[in-house]
Amino acid sequence: MHIAIAGNIGSGKTTLTQMLSRHFRWEAHYEDVEDNPYLEDFYNEMQRWSFNLQIYFLNSRFRQIIEIRKSGKHVIQDRTIYEDAYIFAPNLHAMGLMPKRDFENYLSLFQLMEEFIAPPDLLIYLRASIATLVEQIHKRGREYETNIRIDYLSRLNERYEAWISRYNKGKLLIIDVDKNKFADNKEHFGEIVDRVNAELFGLFK
Repeated sequence: MHIAIAGNIGSGKTTLTQMLSRHFRWEAHYEDVEDNPYLEDFYNEMQRWSFNLQIYFLNSRFRQIIEIRKSGKHVIQDRTIYEDAYIFAPNLHAMGLMPKRDFENYLSLFQLMEEFIAPPDLLIYLRASIATLVEQIHKRGREYETNIRIDYLSRLNERYEAWISRYNKGKLLIIDVDKNKFADNKEHFGEIVDRVNAELFGLFK
């Protein structure tokens, strides 16, 4: 079984991945952030490094999906390949931070990869306001993220909402992170567990 968590930067994907992984004893697959050789350069000079960063993430997540399907295990994944293709890359192109030829090259590669992968059995989307995203980004204190602009986060949020509104690849669970403080509140986390059980197994525990 493949469960994936989607959401904007700072929405709590990694934290929820860790918590659900421990609770259900699922194997966790995380976004490659710490070892990503392009991320810090990207936040300092987006136009120069946008294509390199997106290709790195595309390759990393495609490899993850292949490994998940081969493993035969119950896996929960921090961020999906679809977010790169439908949100981050198009947003960079629209902002003039990724040239048209690079974007078209990227999209062509994604469309080829998509023919060889299956969507997750359950997609969990973490919906969060800009205020919540900024608060959580500052709380985790990654130095390279201090340069993220509010308008960049806002554009991403708009694209996330548009993508989720037409998502039809499988089961979808939406969590309002402004209201559900799962990281600090056991009852709130319990609500998520119940909803995951309902979506996957049709029952509450």
